[in-house]
Parts: sequence; C-alpha cells; structure tokens
Amino acid sequence: MDRRAFLKSAAGAGILGAAGIATPAIAQGAAARVMRLVPHADLANFDPIWTTAYIARNAGLLVWDTLYGVDAKLNVQRQMIETEEVSSDGLTWTFRLRPGLKFHDGEPVLAKDAVASIRRWAARDSMGQMLKAIEQELAAVDDRTFRWLLKKPYPKMLLALGKISTPCCFIMPARVAATDPYKQIGEYVGSGPMRFIRNDWVPGVKSAFEKFDGYVPRQEEASWMAGGKRIVADRIEWITMPDPATVAAALQTGEIDWWEIAIPDLVPLLRKNRNIGVDIQDPLGNVAMLPINHVFPPFNDARARSAILLAMSQEEYMRAYVGDDTSLWKPLPGYFTPGTPLYTEDGGDILKGPRKLDIAKQLLAESGYAGEPIVCMAAQDIPHHKAWGDVTVDLLKRLDLNVDFAAVDWGTVVARRAQKKPPSQGGWHMYHTSIYGVDSVTPTYTFLRADGSVAVNGWPNSPAVETETAAWFDATTPEEEKAAARRLNKAAIEDVVYAPLGWYLRYYAWRRTLTGVTQGPLPFFWGVSKMV
Repeated sequence: MDRRAFLKSAAGAGILGAAGIATPAIAQGAAARVMRLVPHADLANFDPIWTTAYIARNAGLLVWDTLYGVDAKLNVQRQMIETEEVSSDGLTWTFRLRPGLKFHDGEPVLAKDAVASIRRWAARDSMGQMLKAIEQELAAVDDRTFRWLLKKPYPKMLLALGKISTPCCFIMPARVAATDPYKQIGEYVGSGPMRFIRNDWVPGVKSAFEKFDGYVPRQEEASWMAGGKRIVADRIEWITMPDPATVAAALQTGEIDWWEIAIPDLVPLLRKNRNIGVDIQDPLGNVAMLPINHVFPPFNDARARSAILLAMSQEEYMRAYVGDDTSLWKPLPGYFTPGTPLYTEDGGDILKGPRKLDIAKQLLAESGYAGEPIVCMAAQDIPHHKAWGDVTVDLLKRLDLNVDFAAVDWGTVVARRAQKKPPSQGGWHMYHTSIYGVDSVTPTYTFLRADGSVAVNGWPNSPAVETETAAWFDATTPEEEKAAARRLNKAAIEDVVYAPLGWYLRYYAWRRTLTGVTQGPLPFFWGVSKMV
C-alpha cells in the first residue's frame, strides 16, 4: 500500500491511537470555551525574536502585541500606536502609545518597553538592521512617547515595525527585551490578547494560551494582524499530532476543532464530512525553499550552489506534496510571489527546461567537492518537509554526492540550523522550509537578505543582492521598485541565496462548530467562537 492510500484508509477508519489526547469529559459549556488547533509544527522553541520559525511567530501573535500590523489588504495599520509624526526632512519619528495598554503581570506598557523591544528586534531583523545602521538616537520621551532620530530618511518605517514576516517587532517588558537577542528568553510576560501558560507547555505534546482580560483591543474590526483582536475563547490549546491520518480522524470525531494545514491527500475525505469546512488557506500561497549553507565547502562556492539549481526539478518537489492537481502549484524561477507587482523571472532560466545533471556534476567538480558527507536536514513531523526531503536525497545521490540525511523533527532543525559549526561537527549543508507568499511580496523578507554573518541561517554574502535590496528601499516610484526587483532577482539567482522549490497552495480545515474562521497565512483567532 502506498503512502497516499494508507493515509486515506487510516483517516477514514478513525485511527486515533497516536493522538495523545482523550476526549475530555467536561460540560458542553466549558468545551465551547476551549478551542483546539493542530498547528503546522510543534512549538519546541518559543522566542519569536531568537528564531524565524513561523510557529514561534504565530504563538507570539497571541502573547505579544505589535506597534503596527498588516491587514488583509497588505496595508500597515496602527496597533499599539495612537499617533505617529515624522519631520519634514524624514529624520525624526515620534510615536505615542495608546492609553491603557497592560502587560500580563498588570504593569503598564511604557515607552521604555517599546524602545527595548525595538532594540532587541532590530538586532535580528533585516529591516531593523537597516534602521540601526542609520540610527542617531532611539529613546523614550515620556511614559507613552518615544522618538527615533535617523541620519537619513527611511520611508518604509511603518512597514518595518508592522510587517507580518519574521521576526515581528513584538513588544515585551524592558527587562525581558534586555535578553541577548542571540539567546532565548525565559520569561513570557506578554502585551497581547492571550497569556502563555508555561506550566502547561509540553514540547512535542501541547501548548496552551488563556484569554487576558486586561487586554484593550482597538475599536476597528480585526483584519489579520491589525484592528481589534477580540478573543472569544477562554483557552486555546495547540495539540501536536505529527501523523496526518491521526489529525484527520481527530477532526472528524471532534477531538480537535481546527487543522492549520490539511494535507492534499486527505482533503477529499474531509470534504465528504458535512461537519467539516475545507478551503485554500491563503490565495497568496506559499514558497517552498531549500536554504543552503554558504559558509562551508562545497557550497561556499557559487558553482556548487548553481549545480543544485541546474539539476533540481521544481515539478518533482511540488508533486511530491500536492499530488497531481496542477491547480495547486506553479514553477517559481525567482524570489517573489507570483501574481504580485514585483514578480519577475529575470535570471531564472537556470530553473527552466530539461534538467542538466551532467553540467551540474561538472560544476560540483570545479567547486572542489571532495566527497565529504552532505548534511541534509528534513523535518519528519511536517508532511511537506518530509516529502521534499525525500526528493532532495534522491537528487543529491543522482549528483553522486555523499549524503548524510538528518531525518529529525522540526524543533531539532530550528535549533541545528542556527549552528555555525562545520557540518561534520553538528552543523549542516541544507534544510527544507517554506515561507508564506505574503512574506515574499517585497524584498523585506529575511531569507532574501545576503549580508553575510548577520544574514539568516545559511549566511549568504552577496554584495550585488544587497545593492539591489537597498535600491528597492530607496525607490520612490513603483517603476523604480520593479526595476530594482528585476535586478535583485537576477543577482539572487546568480549567487543562489537559496534554492526556490516552487509556489503552492495549502488547505486548512475546521469543524463547522467554529464561526469566524477566515482565510490568511496563519490561524487568526480574533472573533472566532465555538458552538456545541
């Protein structure tokens, strides 16, 4: 029996042995106040500044609020900010916090907390690093006001402070924000609509959040990360279930309420159940990627990285996860989301047409590859990562590379990818991940930056990419932005900042006892209620 047939039969038969949870014997009224989600990954590490992992960002949005937020139309809106002013020369930004903001320990949110939080975020975020490079002073003026003095204008300030891509600028108490940005925080006092229940956190099993009654939502209607984040549920639990068939069965029996990413193989089965809703999670889709370590041989040589692009088939990667439905994926010869203003294929010919294994092997030889093991990581508890990992292992073997396949869980991947050690000493050469299409609409996303030691895991160093990124930030018209994006795309492919594996759509599924579920790149719980 093949994988797809087994998944369908297992889910249809209601195999629940691996769920790890039993249907709770509690009153219906209490059940309605607890919402259970199976997220796309386990919350193994929880510091949304220390890591770019989406699971930490998604949990962070429940626990910490942001100064600004992006709405469903991709517009930046005020969130914790009441007003902002910018001087006529663009060098002085003055921000004032909304009144009544509180942390989960009851203390007021003050300007000094915002300043400390911005500083920690800026150390890890690409846009934050750009701001730090032109900063003259960042300081609190009074309890609700802080001022940022710059050496040159930065027109995309509000996008930097409100963007949806990781890491987001979450506001923490100053004492927590004082934590070294390269070390994980140990205290989870938030400013957002829910409290993190640390005593109930069991990595690999469950994470729990409870409604914070002291949170003051905005008056506007909630839209993605912006507006009034009104939580209806008293408690939200994230249940870790690595096996998709188990999740599908648990959704059908009502043990869980929401499945963040329903795998395509099981969608036809779920659609037969009138109690379950299934839809495309986000029309902007997702970008699959293979980050490559630029620091160690052989991939410190651009020829070795280009060999991967010459040999890989995006179609093989996409079909491995989404199956034969061609409406669910597109080839992606570049780094921007298809159908959005900056999308371009300039420089992308290397990813098109018949694959060229012979030329790829020649480039690997020219790069000096000497037979060392190639450490390739793929999370086995994330179905699409697991599927792509199998494709990559086969690809590397066809290129006559010596493969050291690390089939681990996502938490291990997140921890190990941060290591700058040689691959033979606990480091790595490549791993699999994906980003939301909304993140790659502009060059603001972390994975496209190529400024060496301060870049994201893989540490690409491409002056050409950085030059064109700066050109986009300095652009004053859409035409100038598009021209910079075309040059940036070409430079990023030439230097292989990372290997794009394709663009695809994902499903999500929920029990119809939930109302208020909306499309979006992640589960937005604002306004979602549960009936029994």
